[in-house]
Amino acid sequence: MIKRRLILFIVATLIVLPLLRAHEGMWVPILLEKYSYEQMQKAGFKLTAEDIYDINQASLKDAVVGLGYMGRPFRHFCTAELISDEGLILTNHHCGYRAIQRHSSVEHDYLTDGFWAYSTDEELANPWMTASFLKRMEDVTDQVLEGVTDDMTEEERETIIRENQEAIIEKAEEGTHYRANIKQFFAGNEYYMSVYEIFKDVRLVGAPPSAIGKFGGDTDNWSWPRHTGDFSMFRIYAGEDNLPSAYTSENKPYEPVKHFEISTQGINKGDFTMVLGYPGTTQQYIPSFAVALKKNHINPLRIKLRETRLDVMNSYMEQDKAVRIQYASKYAGISNGWKKWIGEIQGLERFNTIENKEKLEKDFKTWAKDHPKYRGIVDSYEALYKGLTPLQEGFYYAIESAMAIELVDYAGQFSRLVDDAKEATDSTAVEESIARIQKGLDGHFKDYHLPIDKQITGKVLDIYYNGVPKDFRPTIINEIYEQYNGDFDAYADDLFEKSIFASKARVEKLLEDFTFEDYKKIEADPAYQLHEQVASFYRENIQPEYAKISDSLDILDREYVDGLRKMQKDKIFYPDANSTFRIAFGKIDGYEPRDAVEYEYQTTLKGIIEKDNPEVYDYRVPAKLKELYHQKDFGNYTNSDGEVPVCFIGTNHTTGGNSGSPVLDANGRLIGINFDRAWEGVMSDITYKPEICRNIMLDIRYVLFIVDKYAEADNLIKEMTIKE
Repeated sequence: MIKRRLILFIVATLIVLPLLRAHEGMWVPILLEKYSYEQMQKAGFKLTAEDIYDINQASLKDAVVGLGYMGRPFRHFCTAELISDEGLILTNHHCGYRAIQRHSSVEHDYLTDGFWAYSTDEELANPWMTASFLKRMEDVTDQVLEGVTDDMTEEERETIIRENQEAIIEKAEEGTHYRANIKQFFAGNEYYMSVYEIFKDVRLVGAPPSAIGKFGGDTDNWSWPRHTGDFSMFRIYAGEDNLPSAYTSENKPYEPVKHFEISTQGINKGDFTMVLGYPGTTQQYIPSFAVALKKNHINPLRIKLRETRLDVMNSYMEQDKAVRIQYASKYAGISNGWKKWIGEIQGLERFNTIENKEKLEKDFKTWAKDHPKYRGIVDSYEALYKGLTPLQEGFYYAIESAMAIELVDYAGQFSRLVDDAKEATDSTAVEESIARIQKGLDGHFKDYHLPIDKQITGKVLDIYYNGVPKDFRPTIINEIYEQYNGDFDAYADDLFEKSIFASKARVEKLLEDFTFEDYKKIEADPAYQLHEQVASFYRENIQPEYAKISDSLDILDREYVDGLRKMQKDKIFYPDANSTFRIAFGKIDGYEPRDAVEYEYQTTLKGIIEKDNPEVYDYRVPAKLKELYHQKDFGNYTNSDGEVPVCFIGTNHTTGGNSGSPVLDANGRLIGINFDRAWEGVMSDITYKPEICRNIMLDIRYVLFIVDKYAEADNLIKEMTIKE
C-alpha cells in the first residue's frame, strides 16, 4: 500500500509540476503557438494564438499600449490598454503619477484631490509622453548575424551586427510612418525586430485622489494584502487620417482598430489570467557570481543610501503640504527600488538561489568536458566577477550618494554649456545650450526644496566616504573630509551657500548675463566641481576596466546561455524581458508566505474602511468613499458577497514595465490592471517560484466603481464596452 501511494504521489507530481512551471515565463507573441499555447489551453484559455497576435486582422495586441518618453519611445516605462473606440486608455496611477504631479499645484492639487475631465476640452496635454502600438514582430537573427564568423574579434562582430541592424531597420521603415527597433534575445543568440506606430499626443483624462490611487502608499508597496486603486486614464489623439501627430488643438481622439471589452462577471480562485505588455528587465540566466554580487554587495549599499534619503524627505513632507507635492514623485521613485531590493535579498536567501545556480554550474562544467566550446566558462565568470565587485561598488556608491544630490545633479547639466562656451566660434551653440537650460529651469525649482537636499548631502557623503573602497574614492571626497575634519554637514552648509545652482535667481542671472568667459564661473562653482570630479574619477578609474569586464561578460553570457539551451534540450527556455511585447499567463490564487500565514486571493472595499486611520497619511480614506461604503451605494460592481472587490493576485510572471498591463480572462476580456508583485516573490526577476511569486492586480470593477460612483464621470463609463 505504501509503495502504491508513493507511485501515485510521483505521478501526481509529474502531472501538476508542468502546469505550475507553465505559469513562469514571458512569452514572445510570434513564438506563442510553438512554445506555450498548448499549456495556455490546458490552463483554461479559450481563444486562439491568432486572437492574441495577428498582423492581418485586429487582435488583442492592437489594444495594448507601450508608454514611453518623447525621444526614447522604445524604452517603455509602463503599459496601458485601450478601453474605448475613442482612444481612451487605462494604466496605473503610479504610471500616470509624473503627469498628475506636473499638472498639480497648491491651487490645483490633483495628487490630493484627483482629476477628472468631464469633456475632452478639459483633458490635459503631456508633450513628453508617447503611446506605441506593436504592428508586427519578426525574427531577424539570420539577417543580423549575416557575415559574422567565429574567428572575429568582438569589436568586429559588433560592427557588422550594428551595420546589419541599421540596414534592416531602414528597410522596415521605408515608405511608412512606423518606427522599427531590434533587440537581442537569449544574451545575443537571437534578434527580433519590433515595428511600432507611435503616437505623440497623450492627454490626462482622469485620476483618483492619491488617497485612492496610492492608498497604502509606500507602507503597502510590494505587499499583499493590497487595497490600492492604482489607475489613471489618458486619451490618445491623432492628426489627419487618424495618424500620429504632435500635440495640436485640432487633433481628434484616436480611433483604434481594437479595444478591450470589459467583464464585470467576477473572478474565482483558479481562473485563467493573462497579462499582455512590455516587461522591462529580468535576469533569469545570470550565474551564481552575479547573484552574489547583487545580494551581498550592491543591494545592501543601495538600500542604506536610499533609506537615508527617504528618511530626510519624509520628515519634511509630513510637515508641509507644498513640500509633499514637490517630492511625492521623487519619494515614490526612490522608495520603489529600496523596498524591492530588501525583498529581493530575502527571496534569494529563502530559495537558496546562489546554491542552486552553483549546482547548475557544476553540472554545466561536467557537461562541457564533452563539449570543448563551452569549457572554462564558469571559471572565467568567477574571475571576472571578482574583478567587477569593487568596480560596481565604487560606481553605485557614487550614483546613490554624490550624484544623487539634486544640487550636484543639476549643476552637472551645465557641462554642455561650459563646453560650448569654451569651443564657441559664434554664439549659436551657446544660445542653444542656454535655451535648453532655461526651458527646464522653472520645472526644476518648482519641485525643489533646498533644506531637504542640504541635509541629504551631509548624510550621504559621510556614508560615501566611509563605505566605498579606498581605491575607488574620488580625491575630492578625501579633500572635503580633511578640510572639514570629517564634518560633511558643515561642508553642505558651505556648498549650498556658495553654489550658483542652489538659487533660481542666481541661475537666471547667470544665464541672462552670460558671456563666453562666464564658463569659468561655472567651473569654479563647488557643486559643479563635485559633479565633475566624481564623474571624472569614474570615467578615468572605473569605467575603462568596467567596460572591459562587461564586454567579456557579454561574450560569456552569450556562450553560457547557448550552452545551457544545448545541455537542457528538454527544457523550454523563454527570453529575458527587454521591454518588448510579451505574454504571461497563470491563474488566480492565494499563497502562504510563511508558517501559519495564508493569504486569500481577493481584497475588498471593506478592507479599506478597516485600514482607515486619519493619523497615518497612507491610510486616510476620503470622506466620499466612506460615505459610499456606509450607504452601500455600490452599483453593479460587487462580488457574490455584496462587497466591492479591490485587488486580486495571481501566478502571472511579471516585472517592471508590466505596470498598467491589461489582465484578461480566458475569453480575452479585461478583468483588471496589473500593478505590482508580492514582496516575498520579488526575486522573480532572477528566479521564479510558482508557490510564492504573485503579481498584484486591480479589479476592473473597483475602477468602474470609482469612475462611476466616486467621480460621477458618466461620460467615461458610456465610452466603454462593458459586459455584465
